[in-house]
Amino acid sequence: MGIFGASSEEAASGKVTDHVREKSENTMQDDAEVGEIKDENKYVYDDSRKLGIMGTVFIILNKIIGTGIFSTPSSIFAATGSVGVSLMLWVIGGFLTFCGLSVWLEFGLAIPRSGGEKNYLEHIYRRPRYLATCVLASQMILLGFSSGNSLAFGRYILYAAGNELKDSYRARGIGVACATFAVVLHAVLPKWGIRLINVLGIFKVAVLLFIVFSGFAALAGRRLVPDPHNFDNAFAIESGEGYGGGGAYAYSNALLNIVYSYKGWENANYVLSEIKNPRRTLAIAAPLAVGTVTILYVLANVAYFAAIPKSDLATSEVIVAGLFFRNVFGDSAGARSLPAFVALSNLGNVLAVSFAHARLNQEMGKEGLLPLSRLWASNKPFNSPAAALFLHWLVTIIVLLAPPPGPAYNFIVNLYTYPGAWINSFVAAGLIYLQYQKSEPWQPGWRTWLPITVIFLLCNAFLAIVPFIPPADGDFWAEGYPYYVFPVVGVGVLILGGIYWTLWTKFWPAVRGHKIVAERILDEDGVEVVRYRKIKTHAA
Repeated sequence: MGIFGASSEEAASGKVTDHVREKSENTMQDDAEVGEIKDENKYVYDDSRKLGIMGTVFIILNKIIGTGIFSTPSSIFAATGSVGVSLMLWVIGGFLTFCGLSVWLEFGLAIPRSGGEKNYLEHIYRRPRYLATCVLASQMILLGFSSGNSLAFGRYILYAAGNELKDSYRARGIGVACATFAVVLHAVLPKWGIRLINVLGIFKVAVLLFIVFSGFAALAGRRLVPDPHNFDNAFAIESGEGYGGGGAYAYSNALLNIVYSYKGWENANYVLSEIKNPRRTLAIAAPLAVGTVTILYVLANVAYFAAIPKSDLATSEVIVAGLFFRNVFGDSAGARSLPAFVALSNLGNVLAVSFAHARLNQEMGKEGLLPLSRLWASNKPFNSPAAALFLHWLVTIIVLLAPPPGPAYNFIVNLYTYPGAWINSFVAAGLIYLQYQKSEPWQPGWRTWLPITVIFLLCNAFLAIVPFIPPADGDFWAEGYPYYVFPVVGVGVLILGGIYWTLWTKFWPAVRGHKIVAERILDEDGVEVVRYRKIKTHAA
């Protein structure tokens, strides 16, 4: 079978987590001795906690609509220097998101378990066993943070209070409080965490609609600044201070920021075990959420261009929506409070990200993949992944506080988004193989056309490679740090996953003389059970 995996029927059965059970059985046969059961965890979720169609829509909406649409339009316009090109990129971003969504729907309907691309990579790349899982774990744990939206939350709160600082440790301190609130709520009151996600999902759609209709008013002349004439000769390219100078590097940066703004379309795939009737729900909720967001994003950008002069937009960084409100409604106390609504949208994103990524961290723990795996896999003491939430919080706080004052937001956005391009490329390439290999027919409940998969693959390959190309204007420190920092760090984190795999599968078992193996099954009541066994790796 080579590096590729089991049949789609095995993957879709849901009776046993196939790769884990296979690993356990093979290890028991091949190794010298099997130790006693070390621990057993059961994962029982009340139906009242499971997500329906609208809950799934909001778990996606809340992750997509966060900082991005209220902040990244500045960097995208600065990189391209063109109103028309910027708007086209937002449309292209929506199309590429649907391409990726189609790929994830095919896998999600075939393998309806929590974990997202973890399950898909394990299903595709079976040799060397668990190498793909370790690489993904390195990316998701070390770079799957909520730092960008937490920082934006702090900056919008300060902006609403009349503080014009672009970046400060005051904003980061408020961001720490935001991330801490989200994690504690999900850990201690998981039902209320889901309810707040739904409420904030409705709220942030209302905020975007308010921006869109305010933009229509600005186009009609209802604004407090002169007409910026941004739509006159819309495809003209601006240059000079504050602009990216064009070129492949600038456009890849702009596309990375757009990918970040749309990121979250895959969020429901991480928590499929906590969704009612996951196949049907995912097939309805995911396209509905992405279609709604795409329309709102394009219209919101039209609104920004209707009220913000180009020079201000190019340098506004994270406070684009704040400038929009000021130019349309003035600088009154009421107008200054509007950015606080955007801050609540950021909070909704932090809640959605921490909810989903903690479940992915927990899945890694269920595999026995991490040090202290039983701790990270545990649902104690509140029947929620409290330990996995703490792990997500810890990484978020480190990334939030570590960068020096300056353009930290763009760096965090790029660092968060970039490694995902490599992972998406491997998932898309694997889907092409599964669809066209003959030995084990792939029969999912959804079929992605080959051109769609190829487009998604090529887009992500572009995003993975082009950031290594120097900027066209030769300014290696355009963002306040060398242009190659985030791609080098991103690739380095993926390589670190390969190093960890070597230590986990080769070095540590040889030194200790045993390894811990996770066995995952569903019992007669349909409850997931994870057992950890100590396996001797050589004869005594």
